Amino acid sequence: MIILIVIVFAVLGFIVSRRLKSKFKKYSQTSLKANLSGKEIAELMLADNNITDVKVLSVEGQLTDHYNPMNKTVNLSPDVYFGRNAAAAAVSAHECGHAIQHATAYSWLKMRSAMVPVQNASGKILNIVLIASLFGGAFIGLPYELIGFIIVGAYGIMTLFTLITLPVEFDASARALAWVKERNVVTSDEYAMSKDALKWAAMTYVVAALAALATLAYYIMIFFGNRD
Repeated sequence: MIILIVIVFAVLGFIVSRRLKSKFKKYSQTSLKANLSGKEIAELMLADNNITDVKVLSVEGQLTDHYNPMNKTVNLSPDVYFGRNAAAAAVSAHECGHAIQHATAYSWLKMRSAMVPVQNASGKILNIVLIASLFGGAFIGLPYELIGFIIVGAYGIMTLFTLITLPVEFDASARALAWVKERNVVTSDEYAMSKDALKWAAMTYVVAALAALATLAYYIMIFFGNRD
């Protein structure tokens, strides 16, 4: 069953990832009439929201765009940073959406940030216990039932993290789309492209959350499914 879950969601993740890259490539071929680069769009959106302490940087890679709340930087891949197209506009505005969330103390983002160290610790504990359990509970001196509680608890935290990520990502996209439309950064056709690109980007997080839920349900069934 766990192998089936892994295969199903690996295939879904692959399909969504390929679709996202295809959409980004397609919409990257449409130049913005406003002729603004991703960097310029990001700086303009930050300025419109009175955010002056966030830097816009270029980072290596493809689709490596992200906002870093630790050093307050909007990090854009070269295709987005220098791009003057609907895809670049969507991604750069989305990452600025996260910067705005941070500046306004958006509750879901605060909750997600607070969970990062707990989620990381849960991942390490889960890896140790899963590997050790392959040799039997006695390998680490823990009974089978306690191992079950640890695995389900750790995976429950990781699953909760993926679920909390969803409103954070959807809200950032909503802020981005509202701003590019109101600021006339994109035309109606370019807006539709930007919206579609962000939709497929969001789908990667949806697949991850569904995969986590399915895996959590599997472990609950395995360890506690036979209980009355």
